[in-house]
Amino acid sequence: MNFYDLQINGYAGADFNSDSLTEESLHHACLALKSDGVEHILATVITDSIDSMCQKIATINKFRSLDPVCEKMIAGFHIEGPFLNESPGYIGAHPSNHAKFSNIDDTQRLLDSAQGLTKLVTLAPERDPNYQVTAMLKESGITISAGHCNPSRDEMAGAIDNGLTMFTHLGNGCPMLLERHDNIIQRVLEISDRIWISFIADGVHLPFPVLNNYLKIIPTERAIAVTDAISAARMKSGEYTLGKWDIVIEEDGIAMSPDKSHLVGSTLTAPKIIDNLKNNLNLNDAQIEKITQTNPRAAIQS
Repeated sequence: MNFYDLQINGYAGADFNSDSLTEESLHHACLALKSDGVEHILATVITDSIDSMCQKIATINKFRSLDPVCEKMIAGFHIEGPFLNESPGYIGAHPSNHAKFSNIDDTQRLLDSAQGLTKLVTLAPERDPNYQVTAMLKESGITISAGHCNPSRDEMAGAIDNGLTMFTHLGNGCPMLLERHDNIIQRVLEISDRIWISFIADGVHLPFPVLNNYLKIIPTERAIAVTDAISAARMKSGEYTLGKWDIVIEEDGIAMSPDKSHLVGSTLTAPKIIDNLKNNLNLNDAQIEKITQTNPRAAIQS
């Protein structure tokens, strides 16, 4: 297996969004990922203050440069935020007080901290005035994905016209209750032949019957499986973190916010995704290879 995971927030006890991440814990996480059949990941840094996000990215970058194992595993960065929709439900596990409208200066600071290794940025098109950052990122050869967002059909079309090519974890980062017909899921499914669409295949973020329905619409050539894994992935039940969140992982392995109001990443691993795609979604080996290897690579090179 050569899984390429575009969304890893942490693994095997290492929280990539923690101010106390160590070189040793990052090395251990990358070894664990390798043993689980993962070839490359994008280290994912989520919404915080710009200063804090830049510091976290720079720290991972420094540790990566000092460690051949980490350098090979971490192909680059997925910056998820802070230009997200701050509304309840849409913001998900991201701290709403740090969500903000996009601007060029903050974006440049984030990119500079990654020193050319930013591969993917998730933002809310409706929080990107005149699609300024979308156009900037396209010019820099960085893949732009919509996520934690609620753009209108016109706003989504405008973002695509300016360079957006992907949607982050469809069916998540949105409220539990939506308008029946005019909602973000329907708007994205409508254009699923035009953009890459990622999803978390754990049966929790999306029940398997729901994901099965999505995959009847989304072409295999456009689907991407991600784990959205946090530090608790591959670990026993107990207390873990994702940035500022303190998370209790119970025996079922589900990562919930302390108030149980929403999911906070996942404890999913690559072998479990493969098993789910094969045995719960009845995908064949060629489809699984496409969704876990071919498409992720293509998405961040397009």
